[in-house]
Amino acid sequence: MARSDPSYEEARIAEFLNQQIADLDGKVNVSFEFFPPKTPDMRKTLWSSIKKLEPLSPEFVSVTYGAAASTRSRTHDVITKIIRETGLTAVPHLTCIGSTEAEIEAIAEDYWDKGVRHIVALRGDLGEGADTGDFEYATDLVEKLKSLHDFEISVAAYPEVHPEADSARSDLLNLKRKVDAGASRAISQFFFSAEKFLHFRDNCEAEGLGIDLTPGILPVTNFPQLLKFAKFTQVDIPDWMFKVYEGLQDDPETSRLIASHIAIEQVKLLVKEGISDFHFYTLNRADLTYAICHSLGKRCLSSVA
Repeated sequence: MARSDPSYEEARIAEFLNQQIADLDGKVNVSFEFFPPKTPDMRKTLWSSIKKLEPLSPEFVSVTYGAAASTRSRTHDVITKIIRETGLTAVPHLTCIGSTEAEIEAIAEDYWDKGVRHIVALRGDLGEGADTGDFEYATDLVEKLKSLHDFEISVAAYPEVHPEADSARSDLLNLKRKVDAGASRAISQFFFSAEKFLHFRDNCEAEGLGIDLTPGILPVTNFPQLLKFAKFTQVDIPDWMFKVYEGLQDDPETSRLIASHIAIEQVKLLVKEGISDFHFYTLNRADLTYAICHSLGKRCLSSVA
């Protein structure tokens, strides 16, 4: 077959793609994060996304939790519906800042009664001048939840250091306190430098943290919005990302293609370093996350039967 023959090039591309899939097939476990919707249209989008992603058999799906009472109620409603209407493992986020011990106990007991066995325990954001309530740190929340029931507890981790931490060392010790209190998994803030994540993982291991460290993956379709996120999360945006997204403000389709490529390459690199679990920040949109997972070997069995 001549090298200039189009069929030869197609065969080479197919061989390359098949090898990429074979390298990852069976090596990647995924989980998805959603946020509670505010409007009827957002509710439709959320449930369409959940149904789209459910056949990929994620390890779990988490639902974020805000400080306002209405947001907390929406989280509870979404978790309840996931339990009732899907076969997914529903994992609520729970923040403690500004809450009383009685409030946290009531929420935790209600979740336990509904069959929830896994909670993402977070401090939450403290507004200026606001009352911290009975809990000052996420460690306090972890201790309280473990004292009530044998919940599996996930907590947050920050490969590029929490914005309020005094230093990388103090941030790592704070994570250690959460692990010592009973957390068994840490889900990382999104990042775009695999080297920084791997360095953070090495530091966790050197500190003796016996915890599953799951990288958080954010497919970026809206680069200007990412820059706003990065300001308050202090996540470093590499120079190359500015270049690849340059001029795409009004080209969402190309942005989606680039986002997919970046996320897939991120996962591939981390799999080579022994990482198998990945948590996707879906932003309640299924199509891009579904396509990425499909390319990584996570797919609906009925679609390939």
